[in-house]
Amino acid sequence: MKTLRTPDECFASLPGFNFDPHYVEVEDGEGGALRVHYLREGDPQAPVVLLLHGEPSWSYLYRKMIPVLTEAGLQIVAPDLVGFGRSDKPAERSDYTYARHVEWMRALLFDRLDLTDITLVCQDWGGLIGLRLVGEHAGRFGRVVAANTSLPTGDTSPGEAFFNWQRFSQEVDVFPTGFIVNSGCVTDLTPEVQAAYDAPFPDESYKSGARAFPMLVPSNPDDPAHDDNVAAWTGLAAFQRPFLTAFGDSDPITRGAYRPLQESIPGAQGQPHTTIVGGGHFLQEDCGEELARVVAAFVAS
Repeated sequence: MKTLRTPDECFASLPGFNFDPHYVEVEDGEGGALRVHYLREGDPQAPVVLLLHGEPSWSYLYRKMIPVLTEAGLQIVAPDLVGFGRSDKPAERSDYTYARHVEWMRALLFDRLDLTDITLVCQDWGGLIGLRLVGEHAGRFGRVVAANTSLPTGDTSPGEAFFNWQRFSQEVDVFPTGFIVNSGCVTDLTPEVQAAYDAPFPDESYKSGARAFPMLVPSNPDDPAHDDNVAAWTGLAAFQRPFLTAFGDSDPITRGAYRPLQESIPGAQGQPHTTIVGGGHFLQEDCGEELARVVAAFVAS
């Protein structure tokens, strides 16, 4: 598998992002290896909060939340998905599949880092991958906070807003990462912050993963991920540990997606589910500190 690695100098002097990088290698599925980046902050003996980002962001998305969580006595682990951030980027779109992304994160989190009693915080594709892992490996997780995400099977339509995004992602000549993140926020990001979302992608050749992800979301029952996600829902339907939804009130993509999670997962019953007022799709940007306080209180309770 041919891969690209973003030069370190692309990540110099990013606003609000003074965290040390950590790396491990996982098998790429073709006999080679991929270097995967993650942040690890806080007391190494403290409970683990796993922060999973989505498309087309990276762990930079959680920079406002990390200090709040570590000050609350928690340890955070925030990986960059393969193809994003400081992680290696397979060069061909065909290298990216839903199943591979799940396996790459499973290998990082369980085989390499051996995380247990995890509090998962997941948004966007962080949920498509993270909730699959919860459904398949429930014993690794102590609790879950789902924010602007879902676990689609393709049995219901994702809606016109998603299809519009899907078409845009495939047709635009230059994939404008910083612009996309800014468009998914209620607040207006500064040019420097938008540039930080562009930083992992020095040119279009690095964006195969960002281009591939929208087409990997199951949108019909014939999708290759359908059966695996249906099986993961069976696991989620038996998940008794605490499960919280914390959705932004201004996200047209995932509006209402919390309902199946609340209705189908036993651990969601009786929890203090919350709506983050002023939170767009990337609510970590709009209301990161508030979301972090919700997470910290949920762990403490």
